[in-house]
Amino acid sequence: MDKITLYFREGSSDKVYTASIDPRDGGFVVSFAYGRRGTTLTTGTKTPSPVEYQVAKGIYDKLVKEKTAKGYTPGEDGTRYQHTDKAPQATRIQCQLLNTIEETRIQELITHPDWWLQEKLDGRRLLIRRDGSTVTGINRLGLEIALPQSLVESALACTANFIIDGEGLGNTLHVFDVLNLHGEDLRGLCYAERFVRLGKLLKASDAPHFRLVDTALHLSDKRALFEQLQSEHREGVVFKHMMAHYTAGRPASGGMQLKHKFCETASFIVTKPNSKRSVSLILFDEDRVVPAGNVTIPPNHEIPVPGTVVECRYLYAFRESGSIYQPVYLGPREDIRAEECTTAQLKYKAEVVQPAA
Repeated sequence: MDKITLYFREGSSDKVYTASIDPRDGGFVVSFAYGRRGTTLTTGTKTPSPVEYQVAKGIYDKLVKEKTAKGYTPGEDGTRYQHTDKAPQATRIQCQLLNTIEETRIQELITHPDWWLQEKLDGRRLLIRRDGSTVTGINRLGLEIALPQSLVESALACTANFIIDGEGLGNTLHVFDVLNLHGEDLRGLCYAERFVRLGKLLKASDAPHFRLVDTALHLSDKRALFEQLQSEHREGVVFKHMMAHYTAGRPASGGMQLKHKFCETASFIVTKPNSKRSVSLILFDEDRVVPAGNVTIPPNHEIPVPGTVVECRYLYAFRESGSIYQPVYLGPREDIRAEECTTAQLKYKAEVVQPAA
């Protein structure tokens, strides 16, 4: 019978996932198990009752495809995308992802001297590696991607080899971190040291399309920047602890680099085009697919085809229908996987509590 064991290693994560097609009661079931390598695995099934083999095979193949798209690999060392069709694009460089904090923690972090404040930019996560005359773009999945020529030229104009991290907006990279400089791995250094070295690199280089992200260190500056970004309806802010290391992946909770959004954004899957340049959106709610409303596509964007993952800004979602209110289309997201498009992203409209009679 069909059976596969997949591995995933990133930072402190070392996970295993197994899937198999097993005969049962005259039919077949698709079973799976997952967990940290070397521990007792959590088990389950994708088929509550036996089905025909071809149906089970389709479910099994889809499951394996989803896991390998996330970076799981048949290779026991757990290297992302190894032995998959994405292996030629895999760079083994993973970006650090941040957890979200609620508004209740904002003042605590603003007033704490060890936490720095930056704008959370509304672009695409992008790392750039320069090695001599070779310049490589890397997306949030760790895969090699094409770069605008302006960014290639700016990278070559810098005074050293490097791996830098930032947010791409048009032809500009807004840079906020450096992972490697002059061949030295800096990820184990504190953020304050990395930021100083990054600033010196950009100051010494003629790289017009690289811009250092504005950073507020002191209480009055942090308050001023926070109020400015909020009044201008920017996407949000990022708090970074000055002693934070650069750790690939997203912490299970908390962390020393955190984000807070003023405007809500989420990733959705397009299901069908509607009239007047509108498309329908869906999300996953565990094993269910649920509608998430519609969004109008601006004239300067192509209408996305069904199955495309897109990013939308919205005010809130209605809990009853799941539809998003006042959606604004931001564009396609090739670096977001379909299985990441879940209802867990949504912020729902606050419920109004009626006064007692």
